[in-house]
Amino acid sequence: MRSLIFKVMIIGLGLLLIGCSEPENNKNKPGWIDKDRLEHADQEPGSWFTGGRDFGETHFSPLTQITDKNAAQLGFAWQYFTDSHRGLEATPIFVDGVLYVTGNWGMVFAIDGKTGEEIWTFDPEVPGKWARNACCDVVSRGLSVWRGKVYAASLDGRLFALDAANGQVVWQVDTFTDRSIPYTITGAPRIAGKNVVIGNSGAEYGVRGYVTAYDLESGQQSWRFYTVPGDPRKPFEHPELEMASKTWDPDSRWDMGGGGTAWDAMVYDPELNLLYVGTGNGSPWVQAERSPGGGDNLFLSSILAIEADSGRLAWHYQTTPGDNWDYTATQPIILTELEIKGRLRKVLMQAPKNGFFYVLDRVTGELLSAEKYAAVTWASHVDMVTGKPQILPQANYDEEKKLILPSPAGAHNWQPMAYNPHTGLVYIPAMNDPAIYEKRENFQFIKGINNQGAHFSEGTITSEIGDFEAENAGGFLLAWDPVQAKAVWKHRLGNFIFHGGVLTTAGNIVVQARDDGLLVVYAADSGEVLHQIQTGSSILAAPMSYVIDGEQYIAVMAGYGGGPFGYFPVGSAVEKYGNEGRLLAFKLGGGDVPLPEVLPPLGPIPKPPVLVASPENLAEGKMLFAKACSECHWNINGGYPDLRRMSPEVHEAFKDIVLYGQREPLGMAGFSDILSEDQVEAIHSHLIKISHEAYEEQQEQSE
Repeated sequence: MRSLIFKVMIIGLGLLLIGCSEPENNKNKPGWIDKDRLEHADQEPGSWFTGGRDFGETHFSPLTQITDKNAAQLGFAWQYFTDSHRGLEATPIFVDGVLYVTGNWGMVFAIDGKTGEEIWTFDPEVPGKWARNACCDVVSRGLSVWRGKVYAASLDGRLFALDAANGQVVWQVDTFTDRSIPYTITGAPRIAGKNVVIGNSGAEYGVRGYVTAYDLESGQQSWRFYTVPGDPRKPFEHPELEMASKTWDPDSRWDMGGGGTAWDAMVYDPELNLLYVGTGNGSPWVQAERSPGGGDNLFLSSILAIEADSGRLAWHYQTTPGDNWDYTATQPIILTELEIKGRLRKVLMQAPKNGFFYVLDRVTGELLSAEKYAAVTWASHVDMVTGKPQILPQANYDEEKKLILPSPAGAHNWQPMAYNPHTGLVYIPAMNDPAIYEKRENFQFIKGINNQGAHFSEGTITSEIGDFEAENAGGFLLAWDPVQAKAVWKHRLGNFIFHGGVLTTAGNIVVQARDDGLLVVYAADSGEVLHQIQTGSSILAAPMSYVIDGEQYIAVMAGYGGGPFGYFPVGSAVEKYGNEGRLLAFKLGGGDVPLPEVLPPLGPIPKPPVLVASPENLAEGKMLFAKACSECHWNINGGYPDLRRMSPEVHEAFKDIVLYGQREPLGMAGFSDILSEDQVEAIHSHLIKISHEAYEEQQEQSE
């Protein structure tokens, strides 16, 4: 009997050992990345395993075939058309010959890295109405590839596990807690231990942020971490929220969600088994409307270190307590090791919107440095004892409008920065963008549309509010020393603020694309411009690099969109050539990029209908247009229609389009669940008014 039991135990142990070891044939499956392979990413320098290449999301490639010595030979290799005309923001992942990348709505593409030929595509078939919930275009910032599966999220909140070989759905899960609230997903899922983790977007629309972890194999929910508390009179979903609630007014506007959405920045440390999450702004922006009694309002605009298996908080650091300016901490996070004051530290680095560059000990959350990397007038400095910014009177716009830097666009937005361990520098797509903040009078919360509680307009930097001169306004590429906490070099990129994310390599180069269509190669150490390629596309995404058949390529998604999609910058490639979505690849010895056809000039503004509306009706229409429409329709030459140019037929069908979704298949969803017929008529009256103003100005100029 004992002999039989012993044999069963031996067989069982053998089966257990077989189950614990990875079958060799699995490692030959498409998209097979595992923990061991990713931890040794530098041993496969030709691969790009995560959105930022490695576990630390450094956006650094060890490749040296393309260097500062031969960068001028870089040219066009191939292109792949995505059949889209909206924002493309993802960085492709490359593994075993295949590029995996997301496009609009959460579409997924698998593309041959040598030829640019399509292997498979996946369309989540998101209803067009979801575009209404996206503050900043129907974009996606990427995906994750792990153990033969591709993990991607759709704009409408579904998380998919796809077979990396063919794009077939293995499992899918609805990540939204309430589909009556306008959540969206624009960020990339991240692998964190045994889970895949995803956040959400929509803070301005009145949502409550959270991060959810799902089992990699089954899709079952493992845990959920809410980034802001709910009404303290109700039970807290997890212990951390009781602590956070003490930093909010008990009578806060809990019906407006609170915000704090985790819409992009997440990175995982496998050694510490910690997931780092950057959280977003408050909802609404104005704290006096959100939490009248003040307070830090945790966990808005914070960096959270969450235990990947349990979902419990290890530590947190808040970059902007009581956020009043849309200063999110959702900008990309980089993990690395730095020698600081003679001691090697495991660090986390971030350049969030608020203009301070943070270096934190990622084990403990200790603040190691926080210095201004751009123009900042809302705070004088960060107190290194308390970790809190010292807020200046200029930052308070509760009683009167104020010119403040940075603007809501931030000193750095979602575009990835890059860290080069050879130069020791971080390369940041930064900007100085002044804005006039003004609290909105008689603020009304309207469920389902933009509820900032404030509005802003462009301003001019003056010596009265800081040491920055007007000529320093606009976008710039900054090389920042994170140890010395100072700038080493920078290149001004023009008056426009939004330019592409950054790649750096061991070949001593930095690569960034710009709004004018130029892909620019710089020397990583000195900042010298080495080469420029006209792509014919305004590009915001970050390039990446890979090797196939012994040849190094640089690839980038080309499609203009996101926050500035409502207009085309003067002098930009998108203004000249349009916005056809492409994945572009470059190599040494390549040729010129095939440029799109030049767009025809705009025709004249047609004569608008007769305006019949009261001053009260026009005022209501102006307010509603700002809240419900202006995120997309800037009414200048741009990605969405200029509504001053509506034809008589569109004016006639205006109610059917706006209220009942006549053009929903084109992405213009109806608002019948939010707006009444009278409110739509008020918006129409406002548009007729501004159309008359534009038409009369046009007529005067033509005389």
